[in-house]
Amino acid sequence: MITQQLLNPRSIAVIGGSDDIQKPGGKLLKNLIDHKFKGNLYVVNPKVDNVQGVKSFRDFNDLPQVDLAILAIAAKFCPQTVEILAKQKETRAFIILSAGFHEESEEGARLEEQIVETINVTGGCLIGPNCIGVMNSNYAGVFTTPIPKLDPMGIDFISGSGATAVFIMEAGMPKGLNFSSVYSVGNSAQMGVEDILEYMDTSFDPKTSSRIKLLYIESVNKPQKLLKHASSLIRKGCRIAAIKSGGSEAGSRAASSHTGALASSDVAVEALFRKAGIVRCYGRDELATVAAIFMHPELKGKRIAIITHAGGPAVMLTDSLSNNKLEVPNIDGPKAKALLEKLYAGSSVANPIDFLATGTAEQLGHIIDACENDFDNIDAMAVIFGSPGLFPVFDVYDLLDRKMKECKKPIYPILPSIINVKDEIAHFLGKGRINFPDEVVFGNALAKVYHTTKPQVAEPKMPKVNVAEIRKIIDSVGNGYLAPDKLQELLDAAGITRAGEAVVTSAEVAVKSAQKLGFPVVMKVVGPVHKSDVGGVVLNVKDAETVTREFNRMISIKDTTAILIQPMLSGVELFVGAKREDKFGHMVLCGLGGIFIEVLKDVTAGLAPIAETEALDMIQRLKGYKILQGVRGQEPVNEQHFAEIVSRVSALVMAAPEIFEMDLNPLLGRKDRVVAVDARIRIEK
Repeated sequence: MITQQLLNPRSIAVIGGSDDIQKPGGKLLKNLIDHKFKGNLYVVNPKVDNVQGVKSFRDFNDLPQVDLAILAIAAKFCPQTVEILAKQKETRAFIILSAGFHEESEEGARLEEQIVETINVTGGCLIGPNCIGVMNSNYAGVFTTPIPKLDPMGIDFISGSGATAVFIMEAGMPKGLNFSSVYSVGNSAQMGVEDILEYMDTSFDPKTSSRIKLLYIESVNKPQKLLKHASSLIRKGCRIAAIKSGGSEAGSRAASSHTGALASSDVAVEALFRKAGIVRCYGRDELATVAAIFMHPELKGKRIAIITHAGGPAVMLTDSLSNNKLEVPNIDGPKAKALLEKLYAGSSVANPIDFLATGTAEQLGHIIDACENDFDNIDAMAVIFGSPGLFPVFDVYDLLDRKMKECKKPIYPILPSIINVKDEIAHFLGKGRINFPDEVVFGNALAKVYHTTKPQVAEPKMPKVNVAEIRKIIDSVGNGYLAPDKLQELLDAAGITRAGEAVVTSAEVAVKSAQKLGFPVVMKVVGPVHKSDVGGVVLNVKDAETVTREFNRMISIKDTTAILIQPMLSGVELFVGAKREDKFGHMVLCGLGGIFIEVLKDVTAGLAPIAETEALDMIQRLKGYKILQGVRGQEPVNEQHFAEIVSRVSALVMAAPEIFEMDLNPLLGRKDRVVAVDARIRIEK
């Protein structure tokens, strides 16, 4: 738990502080001094009595009580130092910059465990080890630069990597971003990204807390905590963007089902972010640009006016927005003509609104006023205004600042001339404004923010399933794939509609079962994983003679233990699957089924529990969604029933977490119903 001594210490001791500002202890001390830490500042250094003008103690025992200790000493000395400070000096906050802990060796891991145990026993908190430190508006406790403007209403930034934190700040500061706090969690020995986010949630004050959070995560160690507190903060009015790196290796994992092959840990991260309402980014500049968009009023619609005095950037921005399903609508009519009369000859108001390289601040004001008041098909404005360096443009940027205060519609300033008019841009940023220097990066980021959905409800309304019967079945079986009879019972207990079927081991019973189910029927082998690959599926069997012949052929296929017979049904082939992912719980996937799952891999994923509303969103995000709607006269699929099955699979795996993987493939979808035709469920207790 974060302590007040970490957030707003009355005193800080730098253990290992030095006069050499090229060393972490020296540079950190200089940052604390330069940024005017207001409390008592001490140094512990066994060799000197004064460091950078600060009193230095040669012996820990001579230190007064101290709120926060920042350690920049060798790892082997840290446990004893922490013990003395925690138990004798009542220190309740520690930042350990030093490396050499669990990231390096088993011995380092033991040192780290010893430190955490001491801090936990005394009720303190620890950031690190192996980090760059912490900074907020009270103190700059890092050994790196740059130090951004620290404003309580700026951005809260939590990073699993110290170097990356520096680079992300360097990407954001030239855009005008300010920071409220920066936490570099390093090894996360006691507190990781999720724990700090939890504190920000539980201590959130709508009057004083920052509403923008950025995360850089290399490992999601507590996904349920991240989901709970990120979604809670967003519901309170915050906006969160995050990079989760290191997911590409997961795609190569071998799996025994379609779901296993498609459901990686990175897919789970994607599903978690979507469920929480987090904007997922993949690079530093994208994250900084999304944060800059967060600093503006929320975009309520997708219709953007592009206001420009330069044709090329406007075209590129138009492409970026349009390709990402935002709109640059045409502007015309009497009010458009009235606006055109206020501009120089040759200007255009069709959208992009081009008022030429000679356009003035006054003309820009007329355009913004028209977009704000006259054009109902505009939700926001992107203003592109640079300079060839012929004359100053202070008046343009001052007008832009004034209009951003007056207008209700968001105005996004794209000021590309970062060299020609750097003084004017600095003047603009000095007013607390943001600059988007690249129109395409901006357009892509704006679309990503707009299309990120709101968090799912904390306690979704789930379909009722027969939990007692599900538990009875699961408790009665061992690990491995369920036998067909148990599988059918489990689907029935979950309320998942399925085709009638029979599992037979003789040709005689096969014929009787086919006649009872009604011709034509489908025959499938029981046992082999991929039935069609071994000739284990026969469709449209119309008579008893064919049933007998195919039974005798199929029963001899390797690994076959029985033959499954089902009525021949028609419809669009669909897929629903589930996979248990370590720490995340169960992922549920849906998509087009049959061979399409292998060829197109067009699936979407969600984390259980999944209500029908979330399931519908998953379905509607499929690339092949138009197929489900019915194309060229084909019958559409009953989306509501498809979504219900997705939700019921979610409820099933919640009731039976022992389900490791399951496939419903295919389901057959028609306008009146969706029916499971084939299924596999693997239990791992």
